[in-house]
Amino acid sequence: MEGHSINKFKRICVFCGSNPGYRKVFSDAADELGNEMVERKIDLVYGGGSIGLMGLISQKVFDGGCHVIGVIPKALVPLEISGESIGEVRVVSDMHERKALMAKEADAFIALPGGYGTMEELLEMITWSQLGIHNKPIGLLNVEGYYNNLLALFDNGVEEGFIKPSARHIILSASTAKELLVKMELYSPFNDHVAPQESWQTDSTE
Repeated sequence: MEGHSINKFKRICVFCGSNPGYRKVFSDAADELGNEMVERKIDLVYGGGSIGLMGLISQKVFDGGCHVIGVIPKALVPLEISGESIGEVRVVSDMHERKALMAKEADAFIALPGGYGTMEELLEMITWSQLGIHNKPIGLLNVEGYYNNLLALFDNGVEEGFIKPSARHIILSASTAKELLVKMELYSPFNDHVAPQESWQTDSTE
């Protein structure tokens, strides 16, 4: 293991599905990412669920002795937590507060394969980077080309003049967790300027 990777990220936010997908390759990818995080002693912040890929990666990181923070909106607790919750669970009021807290707690973001929710969280973090709200690396674990069409859509956005070529480089992608983490460790921020934290944190008065 390279020495520079040990303390590069203290905690990574992983966006992933509350479903496991139909093929074992997706579960294997969640396991692999969990193993890489444990090897590097990286803690996890994630959406708080105990099912699907969410449950797999949180269990793997927790069992490996790293800290796990699950952030889950009140309304989703009965849907996304079955049985025992893993690690530290923070219940928040809504999806906006969830994303702001996850973003605040993490040094970097990785999206595993997932559905609308995973993609929505991923795209919001990309947008926040483009706006200079954060300058944290964003990685796409493109398992067996799952996200190829999304990446092609981004490329088309550049070609058609809706996405700046420099902004296209915000998103890093790789087919394996090890390769992705190396790319993320070498990432140069898109923006030097980072907007004030107040612009991306919710005003929690609870």
